[in-house]
Amino acid sequence: MVRSVSSSIDVFSRFSGLAVGQLYLLCAAITMYEVIARYFFHAPTQWAFEMVMVLCATGWMLSVGYITQRNRHIGITVFYLMAKPHTQWRLDLFAMTVGVLALFLLAGDALVRSLDSIDLVERAGSAFNSPEPMMLKTALMIGAVMYLLQLLVNLHRHVESAIPRLIISVVGTLLVVRLALIVIGHYSDDAGIIGWLNEGVASLGEALNPRQVLNLRDYDIGSVSIGIVFALILLMMTGMPLGVVTLIVSIVCALLFFGPRGLYLVSTNAYGLLENYPLVAVPLFVLMASLLEKAGIAEDLFDAMAIFAGNLRGGVAVQTVVVAVIMAAMSGIMGGEIVMLGLVALPQMLRLGYDRKLSIGVICAAGSLATLIPPSVVMIVYALSAQVPIGDLFMAGVFPGLLLAGFYIAFVLVRCALNPSLAPTAQEVAAQRGTSSELSPNRTAAVILSILLIVCVMGSIYGGIASVTEAAGVGVAGAVVVAIVRGRLTWSMLQVAVTQTMSTVGTIIWLILGAVSFVGIYNLVGGGDFMRSLFTGLDLSPIGVILVMMGILVILGTFMEWIAILFITVPIFAPVVESMAPELGLTPDAAKLWFGVLFVMNIQIYFLSPPFGPACFWLKSVAPSYITLQEIFIAVLPFIALQIVGLGLVMAFPEIALWLPEILTN
Repeated sequence: MVRSVSSSIDVFSRFSGLAVGQLYLLCAAITMYEVIARYFFHAPTQWAFEMVMVLCATGWMLSVGYITQRNRHIGITVFYLMAKPHTQWRLDLFAMTVGVLALFLLAGDALVRSLDSIDLVERAGSAFNSPEPMMLKTALMIGAVMYLLQLLVNLHRHVESAIPRLIISVVGTLLVVRLALIVIGHYSDDAGIIGWLNEGVASLGEALNPRQVLNLRDYDIGSVSIGIVFALILLMMTGMPLGVVTLIVSIVCALLFFGPRGLYLVSTNAYGLLENYPLVAVPLFVLMASLLEKAGIAEDLFDAMAIFAGNLRGGVAVQTVVVAVIMAAMSGIMGGEIVMLGLVALPQMLRLGYDRKLSIGVICAAGSLATLIPPSVVMIVYALSAQVPIGDLFMAGVFPGLLLAGFYIAFVLVRCALNPSLAPTAQEVAAQRGTSSELSPNRTAAVILSILLIVCVMGSIYGGIASVTEAAGVGVAGAVVVAIVRGRLTWSMLQVAVTQTMSTVGTIIWLILGAVSFVGIYNLVGGGDFMRSLFTGLDLSPIGVILVMMGILVILGTFMEWIAILFITVPIFAPVVESMAPELGLTPDAAKLWFGVLFVMNIQIYFLSPPFGPACFWLKSVAPSYITLQEIFIAVLPFIALQIVGLGLVMAFPEIALWLPEILTN
């Protein structure tokens, strides 16, 4: 019986994940329709915005079963991987147990809110006046329940002994029954035995109210903050999914500050995330990148650049940087770009006799430009957290990104000029390969269309013609056209791209959801004001405060994922930088944009830095076996130095980042 239930949940998780991935294609189609209606026929629609929000939220929430079943959630596994197998087993058991507790509490409160919303048929109050709030709250509730059920199945599968499995089955059944009692009691007005059971559960909840044991209101916010940071770090070190870490900490804080009623704050903050329309740009840009990747545009761009490299020593390394810049403007996701370059560029450079360390360093450094060159997903999430316009932040990142690319190219050319043995010329390459780089007509057309796609998408944002989300929708439509021209658009290819998008975005969204809940509650209890007072009380110059912030980011980057760093630090750092704007000679908005670029450049350094640089691990995953991780770490060191130089220049001369937004917005 238990096995059949588990199998049914597994099947439903897989089916729902693959099914809701199609919703992103529908979102792109609706967004494209809105762009055409608005800009060509001057007939803007309200329904398109609300439909896209509901479809995306549904996709985000219902993908969680698929992601959980396959353990795709993001966690900090550095210390986890160092542990022995039996310790890893215990850490997994602990993580899943904590996750079940957190998700049950979230699901229970979200269920109450969604039922109330359904009763009212809660509407948006817009011109279209759709029941968008009701549908978003329902999607949040369904997602939390799916996450809970799949995690229970994973937990049951994790243990092998009969008695622990029986305990998990009983506890899981009780949790499901409790959720069912909430629904039945809601529609029966808690009459009869259902009401008696619900009252009993409510009384038990009050008796177990942790606030009666530990009331955080009795402690100063400084001590509470230290405890919260300690709890976050401790839980993260176990390898627990980061979304669960921030979610359980936010739930515990809500209970210890406000009692059981504090759970309302957690679900409200989570619901607020689903209402954030600019966040729709994330799945659309990821889908655009997935389509272009599956269409083979990386290989086409590489071959196209080879034609123009000429008789330039180190030309293949230079063209790798150029291709990386173009791919960054197409994707916004660093991991996928480094993997592509590792599969396409690294074998070619090694085959042609390029110095191994130079080849490795160029790929890691150039691939990391996707964090800085728009449409960077890191920038989108920063803009949402710091409450700055995404388009302005995109503009601010263009020139610093190109500046770093220029540094990499100059470094390659200077090194090759000083030591010609590091890289052959294009003529030597052609002679060695015995072939010339030529593109077929359809590949040439695909490359041209890809470049035009970048110009149209980014140009529409910079020119104020379209919003970031609208531009992302146009980007998806353009990527489909490129794939058709390239001759790669098939149903199976489309499904692979959609599934990849669903999995990538689902992991990001659930992490953001937990982080948003945590930050919202921490700020509500005065944590944000406390942290800001710490920085303003350091008796340092504004640049000194910025340097301290950069140092904190570097330290956190040694053991935390970028998105966790962002949601923990940016809500605190950004207001401090904004308050120092007059002393920096900037407007408040410009100060937050400038700090956003500094933040992203710091994250870019973290992506390369030993011992935990993700870019190095991503390249290692596709590099030949004889290339060691230690060799990769050594190879990226000169490029980390160039990144630090670039960061210092932008810090010393904010105009490097701010001149383009100022020109285009004036």
